[in-house]
Amino acid sequence: MKTQKLLLTLLLSFGATVSSAADPALLADGVLTGSNGMTLYTFDRDTAGSGKSACNGPCASNWPPLFAQDGDMASGDYSVIVRDDGKKQWAMKGKPLYFWAKDMKPGERTGDGFNNVWHVAKP
Repeated sequence: MKTQKLLLTLLLSFGATVSSAADPALLADGVLTGSNGMTLYTFDRDTAGSGKSACNGPCASNWPPLFAQDGDMASGDYSVIVRDDGKKQWAMKGKPLYFWAKDMKPGERTGDGFNNVWHVAKP
């Protein structure tokens, strides 16, 4: 236990982000971000709880999914859906989560309101 505490203290002192597989997104300034600090978005054409993404093909090139890894365990408001290509994607409250390819640095939110169907993801 003492070793774990020391490791956590060291990680935090070096600015490392500690998160669990059950918490794939972080909160920054009231919006969800990936572990890379980039803003996450939801898409109005996705139906909450359907287990599907309506953003595939070229859409997913512009709006890359927040992928889940094999073995990631969902809990709470987070779930994992299977995309049309068979890859796994995180969803929050049943809505798949995406990045916006034109956000260049952490904290940018240039995709918010895009075509009136993309919105920053909020808890």
